[in-house]
Amino acid sequence: MAMAFKMATEGMRVKQECLSSFMEMKWKKLSRYVVYKIDEKSREVMVDKVGRPGEGYEGLAASLPNDDCRYAVFDFDFLSVDNCQKSKIFFITWSPTASRIRSKILYATSKQGLRRLLEGIHYEVQATDPTEMGFDVIKERAK
Repeated sequence: MAMAFKMATEGMRVKQECLSSFMEMKWKKLSRYVVYKIDEKSREVMVDKVGRPGEGYEGLAASLPNDDCRYAVFDFDFLSVDNCQKSKIFFITWSPTASRIRSKILYATSKQGLRRLLEGIHYEVQATDPTEMGFDVIKERAK
């Protein structure tokens, strides 16, 4: 346990591809979401999966593992109450109950390093099971 805490407090490096993928999603709309993972051996946050422009929220939810933590950003497009097209970016911390405690600690303590680099995030969601980050939760937060 002491080793996990020591690694977690030292933080993780964030690979350049993390920022590049986010900017391509945000400005160029080349993807709908980006999933990030921590590689414990290299102590880096890296891109795990990039969702194609046609993929929706279901693709993001399906790409998250049931037994390991991840970070994700999702570009949510919707019509506002005054019928205007809008877009909000969500930062999701996925920490399922079945994941290892070491993994949960690493993701919880390294989140701010990645989050700080990704400018333009509107909302943050933390989820331990799929119901806490369901599409209805995203829709409700974006109102």
